[in-house]
Formats: sequence, structure tokens, C-alpha cells
Amino acid sequence: MPLDLDAIYTDLHQHPELSFQETRTAGVIAARLDELGIGYEPGVGRTGVVAVIRNGEGPVVWLRADMDALPVEEATGLPYASTARGTDPAGNDVPVMHACGHDMHVTALLGALEQLTQTTTEWSGTVVAVFQPAEEFGAGARAVLDDGVLERFPAPDVVLGQHLTPLPAGIIGVRPGTQMAASDGLTVTLHGRGGHGSRPHATIDPILMAAATIMRLQTIVSREIDPREMGVVTVGSIHAGLKHNIIPTDATLQLSLRYPDDDSRERMLTRVERVVRAEAAASGAEREPTIVTDHTLPPTINDAGATARTVDAFRQAFGAHSVVDPGMFTGSEDVSWFARDAGVPLVFWFWGGVDPTAYAAAVAAGTVDRDIPTNHSPLFAPVMHPTIEQGVANLVVAAREWLG
Repeated sequence: MPLDLDAIYTDLHQHPELSFQETRTAGVIAARLDELGIGYEPGVGRTGVVAVIRNGEGPVVWLRADMDALPVEEATGLPYASTARGTDPAGNDVPVMHACGHDMHVTALLGALEQLTQTTTEWSGTVVAVFQPAEEFGAGARAVLDDGVLERFPAPDVVLGQHLTPLPAGIIGVRPGTQMAASDGLTVTLHGRGGHGSRPHATIDPILMAAATIMRLQTIVSREIDPREMGVVTVGSIHAGLKHNIIPTDATLQLSLRYPDDDSRERMLTRVERVVRAEAAASGAEREPTIVTDHTLPPTINDAGATARTVDAFRQAFGAHSVVDPGMFTGSEDVSWFARDAGVPLVFWFWGGVDPTAYAAAVAAGTVDRDIPTNHSPLFAPVMHPTIEQGVANLVVAAREWLG
């Protein structure tokens, strides 16, 4: 009996799990692999699943799909919308949603494996499917690699992957070179001196220190980076205090930094540290700020030759109009760790999940940014069809291009 991809997708969407907590998701994947008769190993990199199809001599192609969700409360109104909740690393009860399409990534990879197992007389080689945990933490690929995936499974000749994005369904976005930015996640703790809210002169207010730091950090991009270059400094979280009349001791900021290459990274980190320490000193802080790097993601760089070969296969299969250059995305990914550690080419592309009519209307009205929800939005919801079919076909076409 063929896989019911619609049912798999809606089930995964209704039951999202946070990073390194994807035990139910891994179980769904394992059950479907059992149905297909594909061998696999669970628990790779804590909660990942790695499946292998061996089909004679030939290249080894890795296909990767991430599977974790986000602490976002879904507002799509879909009949299969998530109402799930989870516990974040700080122990907080949070809503959970597949707001980045990883449920679709898993569904498409399962569908592709089904097609590949049905056509083994038409190709030869080995397919390794990596269902990766914790991409949203920026830690999942590293965990899988540190668990010995390159030694325990056939090493790749090429790594292929895809990501859902708000392009029209049926469109593939891919470019050679830097496809996605590098990124660091930092936690900055500003140390003050707490006290009564009525006696601010007897304290060193970390909230005021944090406010000044947040504003000054924005000048790094606006005044210190060449306008022709890319850079992003986002303060995504600030936590300080518990009551209106208590000045707290500490304030904690979580920063997301983006840049195109390693040189830009070093300059950005140096500037961020300078601003944080200077604002603390300007506030009279008696302790140096604490700056911790939570994760580092390299730029996602598509190999030029491998990308040209894969794009040609896409154009032959789907038509030249179906492939566009979307420019470099300022979002970041950890998929490139696989290709980097293995020393092989990477081809990573985007595929659209937006109703083409709705997208065209938004383009005509100049309201794409307002009317087309992006990844990580509580309104992010791809149309199931033809998104599922296109996602499956993308992986099959790309894999078959590289297999013997």
C-alpha cells in the first residue's frame, strides 16, 4: 500500500516537537520506513533517524530533512492546526508549531524514498536519508556528525537538501555560491546592582543598560557595515526583572547575528563585544558582561559545478521557468556541516509552498511582505498540493541525477 503523504503531513503538523525532543516524529518516520522495507537506525544524534537504501555499485547520495518545530503559537485556523505545547530548554511551557516547514521536509523525503525503492531497476548506488533533529537550535547536524554518522554509514559523494519557503508552489529557488548566511546565536548577560525601584540611585540598573545596548547594537549595521554588504543584528529576546518596584541584578539578551562569510563574522563579533562592554562601562557596571556563543552556523555554500548539474536536471524535469535565483537568504542553516565534514559538494535549494494565485495577487498589489506569511510566522502554512508532490519530485530528480 502506498504511503498516505497527506496523512503523514497533517499528523506531523498537528504533533510538532521542539529540538532534540522529536521522539514521536522519529517514531512516525521509523514506522513509515518499516512499511517501505528500508533499513534504518534511530537515535542518531540523540533523536535523529538515518535510513539507507543500497542498490548496487555507484555513488553515495545523502538526502537530508530536518524535523524539529518552533515555540510559536499557531494562528492559521487550519483544521489540522497545532495546539501542542512543549517545554523549552529553560523549563518554560511554550506553544509548539511547525512554523518553518520541517513537517513538509520530512513528508517529502519519505515520499522520495518510496519512489526510489519502487524504481531500483533504473538507478544504482546508495541513498542515505538523514532525518536530522534540532536544526532550529543550530545543533542537530553537529550532533549527528559527532555521533559518528560519517563512519557508521556510507560516506557521501554529494549532499542534497531542500527547504520550504514562501515562493509560489512549483517554483524552485537555488543559486551557486552562498545560498544562506552564516549565523551566531549569542546570550549576553548584563550585570547590574539590584535594589528598590524607589531608590534607583542606589542601584546599577541593568534594564537601562540593556535598553542602551539594544539601541547601540543597531548602529553596527547602519553605520559600520558597507551598505553593499550584508549584515543583520537582531535582539530576539530580553529578560529582566520580576516585579514593577524591584530593579533586578541582571538583564539577559539573546542575539542573532548574520553575515556572508567568516571574515565578516569576525568583524561583527568584535563590534558586538565592543558595544556590549562599552555600554556596561558607561552604566557603571561593576562586573564585565557575560557573552556566551550558543551556536555557530557556517554559510550555506552551494558547490558551483554540482549546482549547475542539479539545476539542469530540474529544468529538464520541470521546465526552465520553474527554477529561479532567489538571491542570498539572510536565514541560516546547519546542513552544510555534513558536506564540510565529508569534503564533498553541497546543493541546497528552496521550494515554494504558496498558492500561485495568491502570490501573484500579492505581487501585483505590492503586498508580498504583508500578505504572504514567512517562515517562523504563526500564520505560516503551505498549501498541501502541489507542495508535497513537488517536494518529492525535487528530491527524486536531484538524487537520480547523481545516482548511476
